[in-house]
Amino acid sequence: MVEDNGSIRTLSVDIGGSGVKALVLDITGNPVTERARVDTPQPATPEVIINAIMVLAAAQGEFHRVSVGFPGVVRSGVTETAVNLHSDWIGFDLETALSQRLNKPVRVINDADMQGFGAIKGKGVELVITLGTGFGSALFVDGKLVPNMEMGHHRFRKKETYEEQLGRATLDKIGQKRWNRRLEKAIASLQRLFNYDYLYIGGGEAVRVNFQLPLNVKLIPNITGLLGGIALWRE
Repeated sequence: MVEDNGSIRTLSVDIGGSGVKALVLDITGNPVTERARVDTPQPATPEVIINAIMVLAAAQGEFHRVSVGFPGVVRSGVTETAVNLHSDWIGFDLETALSQRLNKPVRVINDADMQGFGAIKGKGVELVITLGTGFGSALFVDGKLVPNMEMGHHRFRKKETYEEQLGRATLDKIGQKRWNRRLEKAIASLQRLFNYDYLYIGGGEAVRVNFQLPLNVKLIPNITGLLGGIALWRE
């Protein structure tokens, strides 16, 4: 499991509604390969997503274990929801299936949770939201994760959820100006709801944020979702 220099390499995978990404991290969590990406196959069934991961893994060189961020509720490696993928994911044991294909130990977590591990400072109440195909969320208290907090599917405004108001389909429909106004309202709402010390905003659409953020709100790069993969193996 270890190389001659004693380091363990972790293949970190981020499954998204529009893309599947991967890179390899060293024992400290720093990238040792370039991020690779393929478009999410459609229909996005477990079989085709796992095949896409196999293609990415084959191009990443040597690794000893695998971390996966999945866009839905994950419990003990089993995916319980998959709003932006395929219904075949409901009740699918991704951890076991991928471990068998790669012949490596695998750990699976919600994708926003994994991104959060790559962003947080580990002090106080820290909230992470991801803006992409959908709306992901993760909550940490003094560095400890509150798992599977699918806030995106909760009511936000005008009888619609955060995801319905701020997902990529809505962004494409209403344009960046209106979308940014909605996001600004969402940030104010979340501050009142969680009284967080810090809010981190990531995901593929975070680059479209173009208003002045509060001092305790920070944009994080999309690669953070992969960098958080090292945290899945901390004891």
